[in-house]
Amino acid sequence: MRVVAGVITLLLMLLVSCDEPSGKKVVNNIEEEVAFDLDEIHKRGRLIVVTDYNSTNYFIYKGTPMGYQLELLNEFCNNLGVKLEVIVSNDVEKNINDLRSGKIDLIAQNLAVTRERGRKIQFTEPHTYSRQVLVQRIEDKDQEKARTGFNDLIRNQLDLAGKTIYVQKGSSYVTRLNNLSDEIGDSINVVEIPDYEAEQLIGLVAEGEISYTICDEILARVNKNYYENIDIETPISFPQKMAWGVRKSSKDLLQVINNWLIRFTKSAKYNIIYKKYFLNRRSTHIVDAGYNSLKGGLVSEFDDIIKKESENIDWDWKLIAALIYQESRFLPEIKSWAGAQGLMQLMPATAQKFGVNNITSPQENIRGGIKFIKWLDKRMALRVDNPEERLKFVLASYNVGLGHVLDAMRLAEKNGKDPKVWEGNVDYYLLNKSQPKYFNDPVVEFGYCRGKEPYLYVNEILERYEHYKNLME
Repeated sequence: MRVVAGVITLLLMLLVSCDEPSGKKVVNNIEEEVAFDLDEIHKRGRLIVVTDYNSTNYFIYKGTPMGYQLELLNEFCNNLGVKLEVIVSNDVEKNINDLRSGKIDLIAQNLAVTRERGRKIQFTEPHTYSRQVLVQRIEDKDQEKARTGFNDLIRNQLDLAGKTIYVQKGSSYVTRLNNLSDEIGDSINVVEIPDYEAEQLIGLVAEGEISYTICDEILARVNKNYYENIDIETPISFPQKMAWGVRKSSKDLLQVINNWLIRFTKSAKYNIIYKKYFLNRRSTHIVDAGYNSLKGGLVSEFDDIIKKESENIDWDWKLIAALIYQESRFLPEIKSWAGAQGLMQLMPATAQKFGVNNITSPQENIRGGIKFIKWLDKRMALRVDNPEERLKFVLASYNVGLGHVLDAMRLAEKNGKDPKVWEGNVDYYLLNKSQPKYFNDPVVEFGYCRGKEPYLYVNEILERYEHYKNLME
């Protein structure tokens, strides 16, 4: 077999194939990656990133997108001056393929730096360090023994011989266990589970569905706070670098990320982020079963009402939820300085117009807010045909009033911009409507407007909506 394998390897090294449908060359059985670097990312205006979905990297708690990786990415994109677009995938091999094909620009996960992966991608400077540990269940009858160290828990890697260990498919845990099997001179039955993330497998161990899994120690220690009946004290690897991954052709992007990571990981802000997700036990309340996307799958306690009332409008309920979070943080009794009240912050006159009798009633307030949105959408549909574009105009109108948005559209048209396109056209004039040269323009009917608020309002709702779509499906 080794002779045959050697011949095949030699042939692959000598042959270069161009038979792929995409026309990309294949060398050593690895498809040639696209060339797309920092200049192209700046021209596009956004960085497309894939990360994984778990209780440390990326999740939603009480309507707020959170996570160690998300916070690092937001800091980096602010430094880079581009928008962040997040894609969710826990399939490492798929993420590497998507990176090389140009579907994404960066893999932002706790990627263990390995030689095998290094053949396909470039690793950034490490953002943290960890080692792989065995996760096993402490049986109730062994609690006292576990505390004293005299129990049947595996402490010696030699005792893994013949054991069945379940791990995430395509993960570095598979490689480590195969190497460990060689090191101990005996077989370890490794079962790769597709579509399961390491944290889900930890849950299965805690519930007694499986006996063993492997994960990074930093993630294991976080989950130890949630599952008291797991043991994570048996290491199976040396400390490893945890890094992000970029294309080999993205040399400029790699350099910028590395320079930023070296500076940022030494900062007080990074220490706050790291402690928040990995060290602070008080942060474990974020896995509250009610309002965490990982557990209860809820954005808020009003999800059922939002879903029901959203049936009356052609909007995704998660978009309505993103708007409500922006307006009130899901606090039904809240009242603004201007007099707006309730979950959707209706002014009393607006509430009366749309049949809201009890403005602090969650159901009535949401129902009235949705009627108001429909009213705005109907009027804006006379001017903006594209539903995706019209959505932005309606959101801005909900925040600042229809009149100011119409003023911005007239300013855009007067200055040679497309009045039916929001980004880079109408949003610019609404943002700058606080300047005398714009609010004193003859086409303006509603005067001065503090345009920064509606400008950010639209961007923040749409950004939050993308997070909700990523994590609440």
